[in-house]
Amino acid sequence: MIEIGAQVDLSHPPDRVWLALTDRKLLGRWFAEADTVEGVADRLLLHTAELPGFEANVEVEVTERQEPALLVLACDEAGRLSELTCAVTATGQGCRLEVREVTTHGAWSAEQHDPREQQLRQALTVRLPAILDWLAFQQVDLRRGDGGMTTELPLVMLRASGRTRRRRRILVALVAGAALLAGTAAWITLPPESTPTAAPTSTGAPSPSETAGATAAAPRATPSTRPSRSTASATTRPSRTPSAQPPSSPASAPPPAPPAPPTPVVARYETDSSRLFGYTGEVVVDNPGGVAVADWAVVVTLGEGTTVDDVDGANWRLDGRTITFTGAPLAAGGSRTISFDVRDSRPKAREPESCTIGGQPCAGL
Repeated sequence: MIEIGAQVDLSHPPDRVWLALTDRKLLGRWFAEADTVEGVADRLLLHTAELPGFEANVEVEVTERQEPALLVLACDEAGRLSELTCAVTATGQGCRLEVREVTTHGAWSAEQHDPREQQLRQALTVRLPAILDWLAFQQVDLRRGDGGMTTELPLVMLRASGRTRRRRRILVALVAGAALLAGTAAWITLPPESTPTAAPTSTGAPSPSETAGATAAAPRATPSTRPSRSTASATTRPSRTPSAQPPSSPASAPPPAPPAPPTPVVARYETDSSRLFGYTGEVVVDNPGGVAVADWAVVVTLGEGTTVDDVDGANWRLDGRTITFTGAPLAAGGSRTISFDVRDSRPKAREPESCTIGGQPCAGL
């Protein structure tokens, strides 16, 4: 007994998947064209002779049917007999389809087994989801009142324009905030305004108000400031008694500047392609610094009712709706591209809820 099997998680309800399994015309769109066998109920002839892993057309007959959960077929491929079981299990995001074929008489050759299983996996993971999306589109009513199906299209454009205006307002606010911070920093770093020296009185001695002003301004004077002649002549001869003010300590060398922190890695997101019930997201991670970065992680949060079909370019871990991407160290000036396929039951969803790297948001989202 030789077994071939594959399973796939689908973002569609079980009854829609059951229709794709049992409708003859739909079956021909994602697996193989089928003809009814005259005079025999529940029997079909699948045109599989040209498919990889098949040597002839397959005649199938339904032996068990439990709609929409179980379908069992007896298969005859030029005298080689097998049993094909299709099990549909409901999940929180849609359903899971498991297909298993077991030989009951005869066996497949080594050259047939792998291509046959690969053909089955490709049909389940690529062509069947496309047909299910098409079926779902037929069930979406885009009409509003009596205006026709095109009445929905201007509303989509208006929402897109409103989102663009919101992004522009956010960008203007960020630029204004940056300008305000820059002006505040420049005002703080300006040197204090110098106070003009008062002219001496005609008698050569400073007035009491001038003496008080000079005493109050003395702490502000720096050691490098040289007194003017008028100030020197106006001051009295210093006393022989040592001043009670402690001598100023010699200027110490400034501490060395700390090393500049390494430039963090950055990431940008874009939707590479989109379809009716899903999209392909792409994240490009860049290391603009001059040293390699060993540890980095991109965290993407998906929307409600979404599943991930395939990831390319990084290791990944799924926790609920949050995907964490990691990978090998990034060389200085290097970059890495991560792509992931998302199946989404929402017709208008085209991107995840958020994307961050090192706690910072990804550009483009």
